[in-house]
Amino acid sequence: MNNGTTASTAPAHAGAASPAAGPHAVFAAIDIGASSGRVMLGRVSPESGVSLETIHRFPNGVVNLDGGLRWDFNALFAEVLKGLTAAAAVARENGERIVSVGIDTWAVDYGLVNKSGELTAQPYSYRDERSRATVERVHAAVSPEKLYATTGLQYLQFNTVYQLAAEPNLDGEQTLLIPDLIAFLLTGERRTEATNASTTGLFDAVSGEWASEFLDALGLPRNIFPPLIQPGETVGTLLPAILEQTGLPADTTVVAVGSHDTASAVAAVPAQVMGTAGQTDFAYISSGTWSLVGVELDAPVLTEASRKANFTNERGVDGTIRYLRNVGGLWLLSECQRSWAAQGFSQSLTGLLDSAAALPAGGPQINADDPAFTAPDNMPDRIRAAVRNTGAVLPDRPAAVVRCIMDSLAAGYARTLADAERLTGRSTGVVHIVGGGSQNRLLCQLTADATGKPVVAGPVEATAQGNVLVQARAAGVVGGGLAEMRALVVAGTALEHYEPASLESDTSQRRMRVPR
Repeated sequence: MNNGTTASTAPAHAGAASPAAGPHAVFAAIDIGASSGRVMLGRVSPESGVSLETIHRFPNGVVNLDGGLRWDFNALFAEVLKGLTAAAAVARENGERIVSVGIDTWAVDYGLVNKSGELTAQPYSYRDERSRATVERVHAAVSPEKLYATTGLQYLQFNTVYQLAAEPNLDGEQTLLIPDLIAFLLTGERRTEATNASTTGLFDAVSGEWASEFLDALGLPRNIFPPLIQPGETVGTLLPAILEQTGLPADTTVVAVGSHDTASAVAAVPAQVMGTAGQTDFAYISSGTWSLVGVELDAPVLTEASRKANFTNERGVDGTIRYLRNVGGLWLLSECQRSWAAQGFSQSLTGLLDSAAALPAGGPQINADDPAFTAPDNMPDRIRAAVRNTGAVLPDRPAAVVRCIMDSLAAGYARTLADAERLTGRSTGVVHIVGGGSQNRLLCQLTADATGKPVVAGPVEATAQGNVLVQARAAGVVGGGLAEMRALVVAGTALEHYEPASLESDTSQRRMRVPR
């Protein structure tokens, strides 16, 4: 297996279908976020693009366990197997054959596996506070400037490097990031997929290999992570016990995709506008629990100005660089809904957003990136407290809180995109919003207004589409690079267009206004 490539190197694109990838080939996508997961079947054709069928949905969330906030990984994996079993049954009924399985999840978190292949404890969640105490110790061993100049990773107190520093004992254990842990339990093969490796703080952004000098400086074993693997490479075939339990075909493989869910989502951004030097001049917002806001590059930006602006250089599919910054996301809204439901308030999300859209512009805003909003708690109270700290007052009405969240997110997106353009020297002409937030008409319109740029919303399931497309290309069902894959997304997706308020009078543009 490959131990890493430079940022400009991409895997060879398959030109002919493999024997297993016949006319009835389908692909299983395991797509798990911080609040929910799903197993989907993906079908790909050059004519109709990518179609997805949701086979199994299941909840996900942190639990208080063994003195910390952790993921119930055993329950999560049981749901994965349930979904794969159902997917195999659906494929058989349709006369189809599942060729491969691809896995994407959130980044940063991991499980520790011993030499016998046993998970030693349920994985910690990045929302746990344990890594806060290790930041100074890590920075004493490797300065923030040196960390950034090598890894290009934005500072977040829960980055993997800080979490590993909080582990009391790593003797005889190996770190498997969450999608790699799932792949290991399915195949018995230990690998680390590169797009997720780039979020650890221990990955060299230029060489595409582990930053071994940092492992040494922090006293971490050099084999703390398994060898690297690139999107499109095969992890392995399913274990006999998995085959027996799920009923999947004996030659079903697990294929590495952009296992960081944002990497898969960006691979499916339906961008068509081309800029200079073959670069697409688009910005993207992968909008879900978090918002990942940035541009796509072919090389990292490792300047001190970039570090101070807290931008990250994470690996994308085909060796691209996802130059982005984490901005607060719809976690704020979902946590508010949870608190209101506990209080007996049950207005639908659509009703909340309609009520928020009817409020006048210019209301109070918060810093949606504030770490004070990271942990689960009474989110409405925390938001009102943050507004009070600005000298403003936020009415105690759900609609007012929702409008504050939406205005704050849109303003955060605009600031981040302006910084990205300044730091990269590139001008973007359109903003693509993919993921769950692409369905939020109010957020999309406010983003167009705040950035002054047209917004294209969709696909909602960009992550699963990117996952499936990488599998399909590996099987030879489709060919080409990101441009060709994105053309398939455009072919099969109904996209919504929003024009900024300043362009509203231009009737030659398609637009969708949200009532104020």
